[in-house]
Amino acid sequence: MVSRRSFISKSAAAAAGAILAPSVLGSSFRSAQNPSLNSKKVLLVWGGWKGHEPDKCRDIFVPWMKSEGAEVTVSDTLEAYTTYNLKNDFDLIVQTWTMGTITGAQEKALLEAVKSGTGIAGWHGGLGDSFRNNTEYQFMVGGQWVAHPGGVIDYRVNIVDHKDPVTKGLNDFDMHSEQYYVHVDPNIKVLATTTFNDKSADWIGGNVVPVAWKKFYGKGRVFYSSLGHVAADFNVPQALEIQKRGILWACMSKYEPAETWKQPVYGR
Repeated sequence: MVSRRSFISKSAAAAAGAILAPSVLGSSFRSAQNPSLNSKKVLLVWGGWKGHEPDKCRDIFVPWMKSEGAEVTVSDTLEAYTTYNLKNDFDLIVQTWTMGTITGAQEKALLEAVKSGTGIAGWHGGLGDSFRNNTEYQFMVGGQWVAHPGGVIDYRVNIVDHKDPVTKGLNDFDMHSEQYYVHVDPNIKVLATTTFNDKSADWIGGNVVPVAWKKFYGKGRVFYSSLGHVAADFNVPQALEIQKRGILWACMSKYEPAETWKQPVYGR
């Protein structure tokens, strides 16, 4: 199989199944916290490296968002970022575009929209490994993929924030996929983590790395999960639920007060 860095051929992985109690699924979350996609205007942009199956992931989330009452615009080109008036036309942007190149005008429009209050959400390389030359974009996301030691492996995801609505009621779970090693902003609000072993890189054994987080970029809510290497990863109920809840949270930038937190990794 050709490396994902080649941007040529597809990769494949199967997600491990898991059991999730119905009481912690999205319906109870929404009734308790009141985020809603109803009447929200969402732009989903998909494309980039095909190995992450952006089309299949599109087909998971677009029908769900529409079923929640969202007005969803779908684009397979980054030109959408300059075609539309993002900060006025949309409440939320969902992006699944691994690697690739974004123009200066497209990046500026995207960043200005989020900074002004349009939310953005995404997963895996579709948000956390896009546009590798664009550091301000990475500043917005709050992290950047740098490695997945061992490729597709078995690993555990640990829920570390049991009070945040995105992860409340969820338990630790297992994945069979790429375990993302990411460089992160010290002030993201970490919701879930994973611990690396030393099998593929002996110097990282025992290191804990964020899996899912939320943050602000200006007034805009930003949600990211490193899960979702391929569409089958969302067969794991917790992986799907975390992403859905993150999308719901991010869509409320313009409708709820900004959350305040400081969660610096490095403190005295």
